[in-house]
Amino acid sequence: MDTDAERPIELHGEDECWELLHSSSLGRLGVSVGNEPNIYPVSFLAAEQRLLFRTSPGTKLAELTVNSQVAFEIDGFEADEAWSVVVKGTARALDRQSDIDAADVLSLRSIIPTLKYVYVEITPHEVTGRRFKVGQEPEHT
Repeated sequence: MDTDAERPIELHGEDECWELLHSSSLGRLGVSVGNEPNIYPVSFLAAEQRLLFRTSPGTKLAELTVNSQVAFEIDGFEADEAWSVVVKGTARALDRQSDIDAADVLSLRSIIPTLKYVYVEITPHEVTGRRFKVGQEPEHT
């Protein structure tokens, strides 16, 4: 018999991962420059199989120009389960006015009251997700 205790982790299909990305607005951006990892919380929007966020000139944007390979993660937690989606991809600041204009009409809003004029797009090359059953650790036998 296959019980939840025997299979506490379930993998998401890519479509389910995108549904979760579309329903979320806050995630964490993982970057690495000079073999030093950094993680930044960012407000984001999933649109057309890509992720968009806004930023201002500074460390995060500078790190993306040095190494454009990023990881992005969202997660959720409920009483009986938790889930996580990880996107690995390439980030680039939008620099063509037509791309910026197209991004401006999307409903991308920052939760932090600061001005952020630079749009960054993450083009995924891998999207994975997991759902976890929440409960007590089984007894060791």
